[in-house]
Amino acid sequence: MTVEQFVQAVVISVLIIVSLLTGFAYLTLLERRVLARIQVRIGPNRAGPLGLLQPVADGVKLIFKEELIPTQADKVIFVLAPIITLIPALIILAVVPLGPPIELFGRTITLGLAPAINVGVLYLMAVSSISVYGIVLAGWSSNNKYSLMGALRSSAQMISYELALGLAFIGPILLAGSMSLQAIVDGQASVWYIFYQPIGFVVFLLASIAEVNRAPFDMPEAEQELTAGYHSEYSGIKFALLFMAEYDKMIAISAIAATLFLGGYQGPFLDQAPLLGPLYLAIKVVALLLLMIWLRATLPRFRYDRLMAFGWKILLPLALANVAVTAVGIVVLGG
Repeated sequence: MTVEQFVQAVVISVLIIVSLLTGFAYLTLLERRVLARIQVRIGPNRAGPLGLLQPVADGVKLIFKEELIPTQADKVIFVLAPIITLIPALIILAVVPLGPPIELFGRTITLGLAPAINVGVLYLMAVSSISVYGIVLAGWSSNNKYSLMGALRSSAQMISYELALGLAFIGPILLAGSMSLQAIVDGQASVWYIFYQPIGFVVFLLASIAEVNRAPFDMPEAEQELTAGYHSEYSGIKFALLFMAEYDKMIAISAIAATLFLGGYQGPFLDQAPLLGPLYLAIKVVALLLLMIWLRATLPRFRYDRLMAFGWKILLPLALANVAVTAVGIVVLGG
């Protein structure tokens, strides 16, 4: 790697991390305002013009809030668990192409860290599975039965839905003939894969929502049963890190879904104006985030046994059938 490539990678890494951290802050505001509108309320609008400083106020409050560690907790793991949960959410976008290559100051700049890596999908699956460790360790290290129960629920739920999630990746891989996300985006230049893979997209979306413990799959933090689930004993900045991990994973999963099924950064006039690519990707990500918020406002929480039955008895067979039909269709139609 040359010095120029190293500098470019560092700059893009910083931009991705800053975008995720800023996106987390204002995604919380977006969710609160959208939920308020759906529920015929006003929502936060006092801190700053139009309430735009509400995330800043919340962040300052959490930073200065007293942090408590239970006496009987495993203190080292208790402190490390939020970090282990957050890191995968920050690094998972390393292989996602953020836009087409652009010419800048006579040099070709790649918008992404490693979008053309030929095992990009494997990287996504590997990194996304790490976050379950942080949640399980957070619940176990707290030495609280409610936190432990939330952690156990989370591990069972995430492992169950990861099977369907992994199978949902196979459709775009078969259609593109590659595990490179750049190749998958290039394969959607004319037609998005959602039109070939509507079932795969639905399976991916539902399994992803279950992976990030969002409603109606938020059983690990079911307040009426577990007080707050795996993060019951967390406060201050540690709670903020767990909160941040959930919302950053929402952004990351929306970007991955847009890349696999919605053409990624593809859009009209992209060849004339390559800088439209990141804008198109951002619009698709925001649309998927609004869909997740809408689902939270609309659907009640699953009962836990029905949650697991839905994953194993409906989503997994559906994902397997989708893979089989896609493979047969590609063979019959000659690719």
